[in-house]
Amino acid sequence: VQLVESGGGMVQPGGSLRLSCAASGFTFSNFAMSWVRQAPGKGPEWVSVISTGGGGTYYTDSVKGRFTISRDNAKKTLSLQMNTLKPEDTALYFCARVRSYTEVHGTMLEPPETDYRGQGTQVTVST
Repeated sequence: VQLVESGGGMVQPGGSLRLSCAASGFTFSNFAMSWVRQAPGKGPEWVSVISTGGGGTYYTDSVKGRFTISRDNAKKTLSLQMNTLKPEDTALYFCARVRSYTEVHGTMLEPPETDYRGQGTQVTVST
């Protein structure tokens, strides 16, 4: 399993970035996928999950309405469009393969369980 993230960088508050993740070594379309982030001195935080076919998408409350997760199963890629970025979005962002997740009526009950993740791409939001 290999997951390679790209697209991070430095942006001013209110700006946008689009992260991408190239997956290989497994049947991408068989797995839900997730973006996870980790800020300096803090633990990992799940950001978003997308179902195998892309029809189900879930977001942590702090990014709802600003971030959009998507996937292209033919190209084996995962993306995260991040708009209206805030300084508190500064973190190392990881693409992760989801082992399991639980949602009820569109709401995640707990963070997804992941088994593989990439090396991460840094996002810095600052003036």
